[in-house]
Amino acid sequence: MNTPTTFDDELADELGLADVQPLNRTMTYRLHMLHKLSDHRSQRTYSHETGLSLSDGRCLATVGSFEPLSVNDLARLSNLNKGQASRAAQALVNYGLLSKKGQVEDGRGVVLTLTAEGRRVWRKTMELIRLRNDDIFSCLNDEEQSQLSDFLDRLIAHANDEKNDQRG
Repeated sequence: MNTPTTFDDELADELGLADVQPLNRTMTYRLHMLHKLSDHRSQRTYSHETGLSLSDGRCLATVGSFEPLSVNDLARLSNLNKGQASRAAQALVNYGLLSKKGQVEDGRGVVLTLTAEGRRVWRKTMELIRLRNDDIFSCLNDEEQSQLSDFLDRLIAHANDEKNDQRG
């Protein structure tokens, strides 16, 4: 079966859908596509260069950037659910890259920090992230990159506002 790659305008007219934007032209679809393409390439790079999975690499990058963190903080900052963050944190502890210490007095349960080896791998991971960002955005000039960054900040803030409005 051939999968269509474009929107059939004639069929859309027949079905009364002429005003419907083709899925592959919607912003959310294209952002998701970019996300998946980037994840696929990042996964290969993380695995080859650090031996870590994509989620473990992201968690290591997050802990190193914001330590000390609780598992809840790690989940929120890594865009993972608590179970995924907990499993990734435990894997990184098992690899000797994170230290997990009880922190009863402030109610966080455990606090995650990088070990010396974790800091070495974190630096390598952050360099891989920088190179990936440089590569993916190399098709944009400096002004376009700055504009895109501003647009993304606004979209993220707006989406967070909507998320918070739905809770309240």
